[in-house]
Amino acid sequence: MKFVRALLVGVGLCCSVASAVLAAAAHADKEIREDIARHRAIAVAHENAAKCLESGKAEAVCGKELQAACKGLAIGKFCGMKHAH
Repeated sequence: MKFVRALLVGVGLCCSVASAVLAAAAHADKEIREDIARHRAIAVAHENAAKCLESGKAEAVCGKELQAACKGLAIGKFCGMKHAH
């Protein structure tokens, strides 16, 4: 009887651990999907900034548009990307 009880406790523990692992994996998958979407949104904002510059608008104007498009998306006023000029 003790063996059966110990076995049932062990099986229950394994199920609990498996559930926790699956929940963590699902959480990680959700974060990865959100990260992918964020990268794509940042890429769109940078592509629009490039098109703005190509159109002949001033760098200051295009920079402000980029900052507005990136608000809440990335860290810093350069939308997660800074390069030399």
